[in-house]
Amino acid sequence: MKREKSSIQGEPLLYADSESNSDMLHFGNFFAPDPFIAFGAQGRRIAVVNALEYGRAVKASRFDEVLLQEEWIEKVRLHKSPVITPTTSNSRDNDLAVMVRLLAKAFGVRQFVVPRNFPAGLAFALTQAKVKINIGEPEFFPERLVKQDAEVAAIRKANTISALGIRTAEKILRAAEIKRGKLFYQKRVLTSEYLQNAIAVACLNAGALARNTIAAGGDQACDPHCVGTGPLYANQLIIVDVFPRVVRTGYYGDMTRTFLKGRASDAQSKLVATVRAAQLKAIGKIKSGVTGARVHAEVVNYFNREGYATTRKDKVYQGFFHSTGHGLGLDIHEGPSVGPKSTRLRSGMVVTVEPGLYYPGLGAVRIEDVVCVTPNGAEMLSKLHYRWKLR
Repeated sequence: MKREKSSIQGEPLLYADSESNSDMLHFGNFFAPDPFIAFGAQGRRIAVVNALEYGRAVKASRFDEVLLQEEWIEKVRLHKSPVITPTTSNSRDNDLAVMVRLLAKAFGVRQFVVPRNFPAGLAFALTQAKVKINIGEPEFFPERLVKQDAEVAAIRKANTISALGIRTAEKILRAAEIKRGKLFYQKRVLTSEYLQNAIAVACLNAGALARNTIAAGGDQACDPHCVGTGPLYANQLIIVDVFPRVVRTGYYGDMTRTFLKGRASDAQSKLVATVRAAQLKAIGKIKSGVTGARVHAEVVNYFNREGYATTRKDKVYQGFFHSTGHGLGLDIHEGPSVGPKSTRLRSGMVVTVEPGLYYPGLGAVRIEDVVCVTPNGAEMLSKLHYRWKLR
């Protein structure tokens, strides 16, 4: 079991489903919708799953050993010594805690380390059962920060689906007609929801799930995570941000483009050009050994030089007020970040590069691509044109 060294001692212990918990998916490379126990022992990965999942886990996972949960439930039932006060936790947590104690004894594990999102009730029950646990680092599996070749390939594939989703939105916007300032498609008012649904269908047909897709125009897009609702308008900047998860692998893609249907003003054109230039400057700075903070500072300084200040009024920010990027993999947002407090980038890290400018009344622009850090620069993992004016 490959695991980077940590100053926190103990074998990894997880209790989670692997559909939503990326650490569990990384640990076993096995999708399961319900929580199960998995742990390490002398470099081996071990899982305890129920009869419903047992055969599939044996065949499809990368666990070194798969145990049948029903057999260990019976061991818990036969374990006569009461070790937990019944009022301190619920019965399920108590039984799981006893099971973990028995597993630790059987596999020679003296103490465990658990992730910071480990269930609190079970953690309390484990301490009551005299199982030694420590709380892990924020990056529970630090090796996840540096992607292997197969992971990079999976992320590249996911980004082809991101591009497919954005091309779907672009095609609809190009075909839309302008009537009374609104966009119409197939004789109906074109809405953010219509674009989001069309993108979701395109991604699903390509083998990925696209949830919470952003298709936001005008001032809605000035709130960077607003997905967008209602009619879309002509001569308005529209942000389309697509981040699908590939069903087969669990890896995410992430890509953003900004469009405008109609005629752009000089101010809108300058906004787009400035964001694209900032993105190119950031990509040009990325390589192994450079800090994410330095990359982010390059973007902030460029925006300031171009006259795009970041200000706050009534708790609402305008300008550039988010990080330049984030790690991408089994989570849509994971380490490393590319922001003001970011540390050094290493070869194999995969990050987004997504500067943006947001000014209510003028509109918002964000342009995002994904790169892999190499010793000599940034390797692009996403590919799509940057043409944004649609007539």
